[in-house]
Amino acid sequence: MNDEFYMQLALDKAWKYQLLTYPNPAVGAVVTQNGKILSIEAHKKAGTSHAEVLALLGTYETISQNTINFDRFDAQKAHDFLLELPRGFFSGCSIYVTLEPCSHRGRTPSCASLLDRLHLKRVVIGIYDPIAGHGGGAKLLTNVTTGVLEEKCKRLLEPFIIWQERAFVLFKLAQTTNGRIGGGYLSSQSSLHHVHRLREVCNTLLIGGNTVRTDRPTLDCRFSKGRAPHVAIYSRKESFDRDIPLFKVPQREVTVKNNLDFLKKPSFVMVEGGEGMLQALQDKIDWFLIYQTPKLSSNQLSYNIEMNLQFLHQEQKDVDLMIWSRQSGH
Repeated sequence: MNDEFYMQLALDKAWKYQLLTYPNPAVGAVVTQNGKILSIEAHKKAGTSHAEVLALLGTYETISQNTINFDRFDAQKAHDFLLELPRGFFSGCSIYVTLEPCSHRGRTPSCASLLDRLHLKRVVIGIYDPIAGHGGGAKLLTNVTTGVLEEKCKRLLEPFIIWQERAFVLFKLAQTTNGRIGGGYLSSQSSLHHVHRLREVCNTLLIGGNTVRTDRPTLDCRFSKGRAPHVAIYSRKESFDRDIPLFKVPQREVTVKNNLDFLKKPSFVMVEGGEGMLQALQDKIDWFLIYQTPKLSSNQLSYNIEMNLQFLHQEQKDVDLMIWSRQSGH
């Protein structure tokens, strides 16, 4: 078990919350002591405790066999609690974190300052923070190792880097093992819940005009019980039945776009659609998220397009296989 092994654990944990942390990056952290894993955590939601803080709280609970009695996602309370522990409590511990700990104070306190005051044995970092004004955390620390699984950590960070400059565009697909789409829900309940959580955090849900006219969808977040996304309909025609559920969701904006200029604005845009949308947007898509269900279907509907993909990460969602990917060469 070496640095790469522990960093991979941090990466795997962070991928579980990829994009759900928007506008923050996905970050994972692992704390060890004498080769024993004490805690594995990830940042879960913008404005709440970062991965390093959650991992340290988990480490406290492992070592002390006590459970904290406050909201661990309250970053200020978590920082204050950790700083009030006896000096040297974490001195035998090493922390592995996929992204350089933040040096600035934003919605949450600085993690680099916290780690400096806790005097950990080692701090192992996957990649320096590439955003101007955000870096410098490593300079505040001693006994730092950097560049562990750097390329994998950079891959994890790619959406965060993109949406600093323009829209990060994610195309969501749900299909059977033999590549068939349509015919009602294809995904497991766990996959559906995950899709709805992504809808909650995206700035815009982009769909095609044919989807609206044919499927008459709702596109809310009922499975995650969250805020329904604003919707942009990509269509040259504005003739839609405004009485369908899509237009009746409270506190939602539905706009019709005949161009894609809005993708120039920094944001997170999720696309749900069929072959037509995939053809229209193929040069704009950054990543694909594929939910593949273990089923063979006689349905002839499919994405009839030639495209080579590179798999980035995969994990199980109940019976489904969830695959993050991008076009080869991007």
